[in-house]
Amino acid sequence: MKILSDILYGVALTETSGTMQVAISQIAFDSRQIVQGSLFIAVKGTQTDGHRYINDVIKQGAVAIVCEEMPNDFNPSVTYIRVQNSAVATALIAANFYNNPSSKLHVVAVTGTNGKTTVATLLYRLFISMGYKAGLLSTVENRINEQIIPATHTTPDSISLNKLLADMVAAGCQYCFMEASSHAIHQDRVKGVLFKGAVFTNITRDHLDYHGTFDLYIKAKQKLFDELSSKSFALSNADDRNGRLMLQNTKAKKYFYSLNTPVEFHAKLMENTFEGLLLQIEDTDVHTALCGEFNAYNLLAIYATARLLDVSKEEALTALSKLKPAEGRFDYIISSNKRIVGIVDYAHTPDALEKVLQTIQMVRSPKQQLITVVGCGGDRDRGKRPMMAKVASEFSDRLILTSDNPRSEKPEEILNEMKPGILPHKQSNTLIISDRQEAIRAAVQFADVNDIILIAGKGHEKYQEIQGVKHSFDDKQILKETLTQSGK
Repeated sequence: MKILSDILYGVALTETSGTMQVAISQIAFDSRQIVQGSLFIAVKGTQTDGHRYINDVIKQGAVAIVCEEMPNDFNPSVTYIRVQNSAVATALIAANFYNNPSSKLHVVAVTGTNGKTTVATLLYRLFISMGYKAGLLSTVENRINEQIIPATHTTPDSISLNKLLADMVAAGCQYCFMEASSHAIHQDRVKGVLFKGAVFTNITRDHLDYHGTFDLYIKAKQKLFDELSSKSFALSNADDRNGRLMLQNTKAKKYFYSLNTPVEFHAKLMENTFEGLLLQIEDTDVHTALCGEFNAYNLLAIYATARLLDVSKEEALTALSKLKPAEGRFDYIISSNKRIVGIVDYAHTPDALEKVLQTIQMVRSPKQQLITVVGCGGDRDRGKRPMMAKVASEFSDRLILTSDNPRSEKPEEILNEMKPGILPHKQSNTLIISDRQEAIRAAVQFADVNDIILIAGKGHEKYQEIQGVKHSFDDKQILKETLTQSGK
């Protein structure tokens, strides 16, 4: 139990009614989670407005209400608090309710269009391998030391986030590495979290269905750095054209990493093959199992973050050399008979797809055919659909356009919007197969000795969302089974 006045510390109140000394058993912004003694925070969300449920939650046992608009009718046994921004209030209340857990951890946020999952996940693995206790909040999964907790969002809501951080503190964690999505930053889900540092990977077109313009998307990412304290560090990719802009207004101590420019953390890419990378970091050669220039950037960001967290150069480089790829990120298998290389990757933006395809181009031999299977998600940025098809057709010998997560849209309509992007001279080598499993089977049929199959867009996901229903679907598993069944 917490006293209401204590958990409102730091929240800007504009109007109150009732006692501030009421005991609070639980906090929630979801009316379905209300129990006796709860504080309900009415948030205006993208799908519904919590103010509609105020009378319902009082009947369920809520004893205090935080809202942006006071109701017309007051219940004399309930305390009402009006705030200017319920989302900000939720984050601050959550931090107070769970005893400000971020102040007891070294929390590092990773943001950017691509690389968030890889950098956050491999930072977690790096510190675990060095004997530290650590937590992870990612698109794929959340972890508290070795305990796995399923993830529903890239970044949890502010109440769930602070609960997870509190559980990490209770489990003795010293570090937490987390992805910070543009949605979460914009919606103030990470407000009130005391970050030890934040990392920027890169930024390209994504989530314009939500942010509206690329400029607003950039501003959402930049907000994370704008709100860092002077006690934090801010680490940014100097080779990204917006890398310096990200840190323009930060109070944190600035650092940069680069493959092309002499900055605080610099590396040279010496070798890039399917077997991995050879990097030279601070005049030391490091072999890693990860492949591709984009992973060279990810690894350099990981190394730089470790050094900024006071890990020695030798310890950081040794641990870095032992890292394996994150699930669904250039995750590859090689078939037993015809040595076909199957790659599963989460690339779902034009830039991410181009980087993966360019990596394959750099390491494949002239005789290896590249077959790409890719689609676009429904109910998301429609403008990128022809761009995805253009990139895929440009770099692939054969292209199969297929369904991704169509959500509420018809797969055929999404594919029709991708088709105009196919380069004219590549149209004869392009198939459109809306059934994703059939598309993967077709790719295997086309593949011969040493050829390469790229299945892009879904990566680690173990489902396909169709008309609001999530069906079991695992790209890597289906690819493995199809290769085995075909005898390839």
